[in-house]
Amino acid sequence: MPAKNPSSAHLHAHLAGDAKHAHFFENRSQKILAWALGLTLAFAGVEVLAGFLSHSLALISDAGHMVTDAAALGLALLAQVIAKRPPSAKHSFGFGRAEALAAFVNGLAMLAVVLWIAYEAVQRFAAPQPVQGGMVVVVAAIGLAINLVVAWVLSKDKDSLNTRAALVHVMGDLLGSLAALAAGAVIYLTGWMRIDPLLSIFVSLLILKSTVGVLRESYHFLMEGVPRQIDYLAVGADLAQVDGVLSVHDLHVWDMSPGQPALIGHLEIADLREWPRVLRAVKAMLLERHGIDHVTLQAEAAGMGDLHAAEHTH
Repeated sequence: MPAKNPSSAHLHAHLAGDAKHAHFFENRSQKILAWALGLTLAFAGVEVLAGFLSHSLALISDAGHMVTDAAALGLALLAQVIAKRPPSAKHSFGFGRAEALAAFVNGLAMLAVVLWIAYEAVQRFAAPQPVQGGMVVVVAAIGLAINLVVAWVLSKDKDSLNTRAALVHVMGDLLGSLAALAAGAVIYLTGWMRIDPLLSIFVSLLILKSTVGVLRESYHFLMEGVPRQIDYLAVGADLAQVDGVLSVHDLHVWDMSPGQPALIGHLEIADLREWPRVLRAVKAMLLERHGIDHVTLQAEAAGMGDLHAAEHTH
């Protein structure tokens, strides 16, 4: 017989017939992010110093990306540590949303960097500054190699929204290194200084596109939007077609954590005595057709739906 005063662990336990999702990420390792963070920090200081010494906006923007990457990776690492924490008495859903929150913050930080690059580029177009092309080429080439290694390390964790957000930072910095390398080569060979702000603006536009995608995805998750792979109307229609179900209302579908959709709702059924059979059929259908395993449904007798609607109206 279950205890009358169950513990938090007992309340969060999954018994026979419950969904098999996890409220936290048991197998996700922080080693990937730790390696990426270490490599990024090791070169960030060097590139910041070289960027200001060479007076190259392309290299300064790439240095800014490296610093932002380090902060983003640090946030991502912290978020994954938090996300591993199991549910508690105060946080019954666990901490899976910490990853999406960090991804959203990272996206906002990258937007700020893009705006700063654009502002500096406009100033440089009006008043070009002398740039040491040779130093830019050497430092940018090293930065490009570092970014390639970090991107490869991060690509090993494709399931984490937060790691993908950090990867956006690194890919943007990789493009920045390429632009800085090209700018340094052109300045070294031709002396044309305006290539520096020109390539900086081009790279910032590419980064902006990826950043907006991360912001949109993390915002949708934080606002408990319907998972993009699930058709909300189709779910409602399929529920209504289950034998014994008369109507569906108060239906909600969202992601409890990335890739783990959940559903709650009310089903009006013809005969409450048939509820166990109807519930088994509904769960099997939702898992097979829509990939929804975490299901919480309330059965109501015929006419109860109209009663609830009247209560809400008043």
